Amino acid sequence: MAMDRTFRIKVRMRRFRRQHPRIAFAIRSFMIFSATFGGAYGFVSGSRSENSGYDPNTFAVGASFLFALACLGLATLSMRLRFVNKRMRKLAAHNETLIDRNWELKEAEERARSLFEQQGDLIVLRDHQGRISFANDAYCALAGQGRNALVGTRFDFDVLEQGDSARESNGTRIHDQRITTPHGARWIAWREGYVRLDAGQPAELQSVGRDVTDRTETERALSDARDQADAANRAKSRFLAMASHEIRTPLNGMIGMGGLLLDTTLTPEQTTYARAVKTSGEALMALIEELLDYSKIEAGKLDLDQRPFALSTMIEEITELLAPRAQAKTLEIAAYVDERLPLEVVGDAARLRQVLLNLAGNAIKFTATGGVALIVEPGIWPNEISFLVRDTGIGIAPEARTRIFREFEQADERVARTYGGTGLGLAISERIVKRMGGRITLESEPGKGSTFDVAIPLAPSQSGAGQTAFPSPDLTGKSILLIADGIEASLIARRLERWGGQICLVSDGAVAEALLPERSWHAVLVDRAIGAAIADHLGEVARKHATQRLVLLTSSSRHEKFSASFTGFLIKPLRAASLAARLALTPEVASPELAPEPPAASPAGVVTAKGLSILVAEDNEINALLMRSLLTKLGHRVVIAVHGEAALESWLAASSAGTPYDLVLMDIQMPQLDGIEATKRIRTHEAAKGGHHTPILALTANTLVEDRYACFEAGMNGFLIKPLDRDKLDEALAGLAAARHLAV
Repeated sequence: MAMDRTFRIKVRMRRFRRQHPRIAFAIRSFMIFSATFGGAYGFVSGSRSENSGYDPNTFAVGASFLFALACLGLATLSMRLRFVNKRMRKLAAHNETLIDRNWELKEAEERARSLFEQQGDLIVLRDHQGRISFANDAYCALAGQGRNALVGTRFDFDVLEQGDSARESNGTRIHDQRITTPHGARWIAWREGYVRLDAGQPAELQSVGRDVTDRTETERALSDARDQADAANRAKSRFLAMASHEIRTPLNGMIGMGGLLLDTTLTPEQTTYARAVKTSGEALMALIEELLDYSKIEAGKLDLDQRPFALSTMIEEITELLAPRAQAKTLEIAAYVDERLPLEVVGDAARLRQVLLNLAGNAIKFTATGGVALIVEPGIWPNEISFLVRDTGIGIAPEARTRIFREFEQADERVARTYGGTGLGLAISERIVKRMGGRITLESEPGKGSTFDVAIPLAPSQSGAGQTAFPSPDLTGKSILLIADGIEASLIARRLERWGGQICLVSDGAVAEALLPERSWHAVLVDRAIGAAIADHLGEVARKHATQRLVLLTSSSRHEKFSASFTGFLIKPLRAASLAARLALTPEVASPELAPEPPAASPAGVVTAKGLSILVAEDNEINALLMRSLLTKLGHRVVIAVHGEAALESWLAASSAGTPYDLVLMDIQMPQLDGIEATKRIRTHEAAKGGHHTPILALTANTLVEDRYACFEAGMNGFLIKPLDRDKLDEALAGLAAARHLAV
C-alpha cells in the first residue's frame, strides 16, 4: 500500500511539473538556494564561535574536501546531463521518424479506406453471431440503407435463386445468388471467407460480391440460343430424314420400275424413254445424296472410319466405275499409283472414294476432248499421299478458283446453265478433306484444263507393311514400243520406265511402222484409239519384230473383234497388275486374255438363293409391286403386308402353321405399327417361344446413323437402302440361302 501511495505521489508531482513548469522551477531553485545558504551560514557561524576550536589548517582541509566533493558532484551531474541530452536527441529523431511514419500510415489508411468505400464491389463483414460490423458504400447503396442503420444488425438480402457453390483450396466459398433489391432483382457473385482483423479477436466472415447481372443474363441468353439452335438442328435433321424418306420412296418405284421395264421387250423408242426415266431418277438420287451429305457435315455429324484398305484397288475401281461415262463422251480415263506407296493404308475409304469420284466425275462433266487422269503419289510430308485429278477440260478462271469451293457456287452462270449441278460437290469434298486432316488445292488455266490436288495423311497399315500389290516385271534394258496418243499413254510410259524399260512413245502410225525394223522389240503396245485399221495393220507389220504384241482397247467389251496378229489385249482403263502380268510372259507362252478377269466361279456347295418364302411389309403400293416383281423374278415366294399389324399377324400365322418365313423385309415407316415396333414384337415372341429366329432386313429410305442403330437395337439383321439395288438384294438373299451372316 505504501509503495502504491508513493507511486501515486510521484505521478502527481510529475504531472504538476508538466502542467506548471515555472512554479516547479521556482520551488526547485528556492530549495537549492535555501540548502546552500543554510549550510554555508552554519559552517561560517560555527567556525567563528569561541568554543569551536578553530584551526585554520583543518578548516582549509575541510573546505577543500567539500569543494572537491562539490566539484565531483557537478562533474557527475554534467556528464549525466550530457548523456540525458544525447538520449533526448535520439528520442527526438526517433520521434520525428515515428511521426512521419504515422502520417504515411494515416495517408495509406485514408487511401485504402477511400478505395474500400468507393469500389463497385459489395463488401460486408459479419461477426460470429452474424451481425454486420462493417459495410461499404456499394453494399449500403444496394441495400438502400445507411451504414449506421446496418451495423449491428443481421440484415441480408432475400434470395430468389441460388446458384452452384464451390470452395477453393484456401477455404474461400464461391457462389452466385439472385437477390431482391430496391433496384430490382440482381445476380451477385459472392466470395466469402473468414478474416481476423485484430489479434486476439474472433475471426469475422468477409463477403465480397460483384454484380454480374448483365453477364449472367448474356450467358443465359446464349445458352437459350444454343439450345434453340440445337433443337432447330435436330429438327432440320429429322426434316431432311423425313424428306429423304418421302422422296426416296417414289424414287424407289421410278428407278426400280424403269429397270423392270427395260428388261421387257420394247421398241427402240420405248427403250429410249425408259432409259431416260431411269437416268433422271438416278440423277435425282445423286442430288439427294449431296444434300444429305452437306447436312451431315454442317451439323458436325460426319464420322470418319479408320480401317485398312488397298489403295491401288480403290483407285482402279474408281476409274473403272467412271470409264463408261468417259467412253460415252469419247474421253480417256486413266489412273497411276506410284509404286513407292504402301499397299494398304489406314483411313476412311468410303469418304475418300466419295471425294475422288466427285472430282473425277466433275472432270469428265467439264471435259469435251482429251481425258481425265487420276495420279496418286507420295506427298510432301511423311505419311501424306497426294491424289491428283487432272483433266483437259474448260478450265477455271482465276477469280472463280476460290468461289467454287463455296456452297451452291459454280465457276459462272454460263457453266451452271450449260452443265447443271447444285454447286455442292466441291464444298462437300473440301469439308471432308479438311475433316480428314488434309487439304485440297487447284491449278487451272481457262481452256487448258484443271488439276485438283488432294493431300491427305494416310498411315500405312501394319498388316500390309512391306507387301507389294503385284510382282513388278524386270524390264531393264528391254525396248518397248508404245503406239498411242492421249492422257493414258503418258501414264503407261511412266510406269514402264519405272520398271526399267526403254520406252519409245509414238502417236503416228507411219512413224511407228518406220521404227519397227530398227530393233527387236520386247513388246509392241498399240492403242486401238489411233484407228482400228491402223492398229490391225501395225499388228501385221510388228509380227516379226516383237516377241509379244498387245493392243489396248477403248471398249470394255471382250467380244470386239481384232486382228489375229495380236497375241492378246488389255482393256482400258488399264490395270497395272494386268500390264505387269502380260509383260512378264515368256515368248513361247500364249498370252491369255487378262482383263477384265472372268468372274470367279462359285465355290462348290454354295446354295443359290432360290425358292425362299419372304414376307414384305410395305405400305406403298408401287414399292410393294416392285418388290413382288423383283423377288418373283429371282424365284422366291412373296407375301405382301400393307402395314406393321398385318405383317405381325402374317408372321404369327405362318409360325403357328409350321411354315415360318425364311426372311422378312420390313419397311421402317408404316401406318398403325411401324417396322421397329413390329420387329420388337416378333423378337419378343421368338424369345418367349424359343422358336426359329427369322432374319429381318429393314427397308428404309433414312440414311441417318441413329436410324440404323434403331434397326439393330430392335433386333434386325441388316438393312436395305431405298432405292433398292437389285444386285445388293440378290446378294443378301444369296447369303441368306447359304446360311451365312447377312451383310448388306
